[in-house]
Amino acid sequence: MTEQDFPLLAQINSPADLKVHPQNELRAIANEVRDFLIDRVSKIGGHLGAGLGTVELAVALHYVFDTPYDKLVWDVGHQAYPHKVLTGRRDVFHTLRQKGGISGFLKRSESIYDEFGAGHATTSISAALGIAVARDLAGEKNKVIAIIGDGSMTGGMAYEGMNNAGLQKRDLIVILNDNNMSIAPNVWAFSNYFTELISNPKYNKFKNNVWELTGKLDEFGDRIRKVVGRLQEGIKVVITPGMLFEALGFRYF
Repeated sequence: MTEQDFPLLAQINSPADLKVHPQNELRAIANEVRDFLIDRVSKIGGHLGAGLGTVELAVALHYVFDTPYDKLVWDVGHQAYPHKVLTGRRDVFHTLRQKGGISGFLKRSESIYDEFGAGHATTSISAALGIAVARDLAGEKNKVIAIIGDGSMTGGMAYEGMNNAGLQKRDLIVILNDNNMSIAPNVWAFSNYFTELISNPKYNKFKNNVWELTGKLDEFGDRIRKVVGRLQEGIKVVITPGMLFEALGFRYF
């Protein structure tokens, strides 16, 4: 496939170029990034799956935040392939993991957009916390965002980082990319428990019955629905990882 097969992506050599596009084109841009990755990685090899799971996330983050002033800290190097494509390395992506080419991981000497030289998992939160501390000491106001997958949440260093960040109460955003997949399906007791709980037929049957019943009522039914909606969100905080993250000092959305 050539540049002509990616008409929107061909216009993007930096996040600044991405921001020129209206929001209604972002999905099409994400689709082109995904097709581009599949085409290139299928020829040169690499960890394709992790990057395919962060395409929309990378597009959204570079669109919303002012990178590289705002700092994106990716947890695993090979989940940052879409990030590399959007930050000026599209034309050299065919050299990925080749001699003299670009790295298969994040590399600070390769790009000002690579904030931390991540190789393997669970390091992003601690690294982002360190960057946030340095920012505060320098009196800067930029945002620091750690992006971590649910597969990385099997590692204790992630929780150590969250604990330290919660104690220090720094301005730090942690995005959990919870897609039930890392290099392979996750083996995680927490993950299994929460997935089974939310997908439990009894839980969903109760929720649907309440919704159908209140729908038959008039204005009073709308008020009940609002109360039930708030109650449902409260229940989800208690029975999902949100409760754990809140206990560690984070506001969970």
